[in-house]
Amino acid sequence: MTPDDESAELEEANTRFYRAFEALDLAEMDAVWSHGEHVRCIHPGWAMLEGWEAVRQSWEAIFKDSQEMRFSLGDVQARAAGDLGWVTCSEHILSQVRGNIAVTTLLATNLFERRGGEWRMVLHHASHILTGEPPGAR
Repeated sequence: MTPDDESAELEEANTRFYRAFEALDLAEMDAVWSHGEHVRCIHPGWAMLEGWEAVRQSWEAIFKDSQEMRFSLGDVQARAAGDLGWVTCSEHILSQVRGNIAVTTLLATNLFERRGGEWRMVLHHASHILTGEPPGAR
């Protein structure tokens, strides 16, 4: 498999994650993630969640309180090294939670492991952008 093929597979796995998120579909989210104690998730403003059960409960809570979630991704970069792959991107999100509509942009890192020829998520880390310029850009 070429590096371009691996990147395309990772981008598709990443797309499946965001489709499950947009659909507020816990069964689809189950299918995207690895289910071990080694998985981690950091939602913006949350403490790090450890293990699949804690991560799954977070998605259940988010989906329960959300009526709509729409993503537009920017600057998607996918790389693989052996059976580990990662995708970095910006998440442009339109959401409706408890009747309130919000628009926000986050930076995300999604880490995947390849098991049985399939990429499964083991880490999702999203954080708010506090400044538009990287340090030393001026």
